[in-house]
Amino acid sequence: MGRDLSALFDPVSVAVVGASDDPAKYGHAIAAQAVRAGDRRPVHLVNRRGGTVLGRTAAPSLSAIGEPVDLAVISVPARGFEDAVDEALRCGARAIVAITAGFAETGDAGRTRQAAVAERVRAAGAVMVGPNCLGLADNTTDLFLASGTFAPGGVALLSQSGNLALELQLRFAPHGLGFSRFVSLGNQADVTLVDLLADCARHDGSRAIAVYAEDFADGRAFAEAAAAADKPVVLLTAGRGDASARSALSHTGALTTSADVVAAACRDAGVELVATPRELAVVLAASDGARHSPGRRVAVLTDGGGHGAVAADAVETAGLAVPELHEPTRRTLRETLWEQSAVANPVDLAGMGEQDPGSYAATVDALLAAEEVDAVLMTGYFGGYTATEGGLGGGGTPLAEGEQEAARLIAARHHATAKPLVVQSMYPESPSCRTLAAAGIPVFDATEDAARALAATAPRAPRPGIAPLPPAAVPLAEVGYMETRRALEAAGLAFPAAREIHDEAELLAAAAEFTGPYALKALHLLHKSDAGGVALGLAGPAELLAAHREMHARLGAPAYSVEAMADLADGIELIVGVNRDPRFGPVAMVGLGGVLAEALRDVAFTLAPAPAAHAQRLLRGLRTAALLDGTRGRPPVDVAAAAAAVETITAFAAAHPEIAELEVNPLLVRPDGVLALDSRAVLA
Repeated sequence: MGRDLSALFDPVSVAVVGASDDPAKYGHAIAAQAVRAGDRRPVHLVNRRGGTVLGRTAAPSLSAIGEPVDLAVISVPARGFEDAVDEALRCGARAIVAITAGFAETGDAGRTRQAAVAERVRAAGAVMVGPNCLGLADNTTDLFLASGTFAPGGVALLSQSGNLALELQLRFAPHGLGFSRFVSLGNQADVTLVDLLADCARHDGSRAIAVYAEDFADGRAFAEAAAAADKPVVLLTAGRGDASARSALSHTGALTTSADVVAAACRDAGVELVATPRELAVVLAASDGARHSPGRRVAVLTDGGGHGAVAADAVETAGLAVPELHEPTRRTLRETLWEQSAVANPVDLAGMGEQDPGSYAATVDALLAAEEVDAVLMTGYFGGYTATEGGLGGGGTPLAEGEQEAARLIAARHHATAKPLVVQSMYPESPSCRTLAAAGIPVFDATEDAARALAATAPRAPRPGIAPLPPAAVPLAEVGYMETRRALEAAGLAFPAAREIHDEAELLAAAAEFTGPYALKALHLLHKSDAGGVALGLAGPAELLAAHREMHARLGAPAYSVEAMADLADGIELIVGVNRDPRFGPVAMVGLGGVLAEALRDVAFTLAPAPAAHAQRLLRGLRTAALLDGTRGRPPVDVAAAAAAVETITAFAAAHPEIAELEVNPLLVRPDGVLALDSRAVLA
């Protein structure tokens, strides 16, 4: 069930330590908000000088209050912070909101002080948000312990930025969205993002959870908590473009960035990942009514060809489709509209809206009823007839009255169907558009926002969730080529026959154990191909010996591997790797492999381990997935065997936390199964 955070969000009583009449101090802003709750609970103001604050008697200390305090907000200079926390715990505080800064964000000494305070809080059975946070608020319990005022609503915001909360408030307002809770995360010394996410998932007053995070700490736990939440989770994060391992020693490490890891974790957990505060607001506006599209087919309605064409492009860019309408739907539209109207999709009223605003409503009705349509985007001029500035109409004109009536009819039709309808208007604040918004129809001023909103309602591929990590295996002491190969073979991965050799006599003995053609590899080189340490297709012992002499003269490697040459005909080379991310743990990569893996970059990511069913979906999602089913006369390869191999490799890596990077490249997938042709590992 997670940690009990009830004292944070619905305390019996509150004390603000550091309350002040000085508007320049944060204790003033917190105190002014705290007293807004009226008689909901006792609110005590504490100032070491006593006297009055905000016209109320202030206690000189928590102890002087003379009764237990359930939640203490501490906004004092850093030098007095520990004493204030200790006094709060002595006074029975079950929760602390630590505004004070000057701890982990300042370096090692501050981090040590912070850890000691958090340990004392936990030992007392209490919880602490912060330090270095901006407070919290819960509109469902009238708890106001942040400097700002948050309009009530159904979105819980967990944020590492206070200013972002202010911006979201502005962006939420046109869509009728507001906040159930706001929590400034601060340094997360005790209560973490994961704790708060799990609590908000259980909170009846929160319909959706918005997160802004720069540092996940335990990213895997975040993904697990988000996957378990039975409500929308939308994530905005920063710094996703940096490489997670700039000094990567494998193709997997070189190809894996923080953006890939976060995106994979969000996909696996069912989290909507957004890039800007604006996009976050758009997605939440689309999600607020819990209206989901049954498919990805969108009908575009406009009263001008340009808006329709732009909207159709935006819809397709968002990953949705704009299909041609079926003849029965076109027939209905022809009977409703005039001759010059386009009825294929986009549907263009072609100026009829100016003659009869009701044509918008009739067309929306027909499109929502069409079986080949899953959602509708109305774009362009609608709203202009009731707009008081810039539009053609204005209150009281026949066009304005007609448009307002059309808005009411559209709202009624929307209420009667489960299909999503979104609107892009040049006049989103017009009375008719406000009528639509009041009915729960998202209205946007940008076409791309309307398309993104529809994408947020569209069905996704089944989310795989986060597979549990396997128990840790006995650590590998050596991860040379042959050691790694043997360990993977023991785990169930098939390799061609191979023998390690150190001289020509051992080479000829190995050649006698299995027939050619042979492959020869120089060992103790991480990227053997790049160094010229691989010779393939050696027909017999003579060619093998000659290749060894030439290679040894160039490289002087201490050992080599003589291997049975795999039959590459009709095979596809894949790459399967696992890179250990400092926040999300083992991250798997699958894609088109071989020597061109980094050049092609046709890869997909997921948190490891990857069960075979999920691995198969990843393989089918590659740009070059058609190759797996055979092209130009080639037979299809055994995708199920490839997926099983991915599960074996990723489970092995996940069970060995001492391995920083593991890679099998190429993994040869043939019509009759798979063979791992090369592997490498790097210890952490």
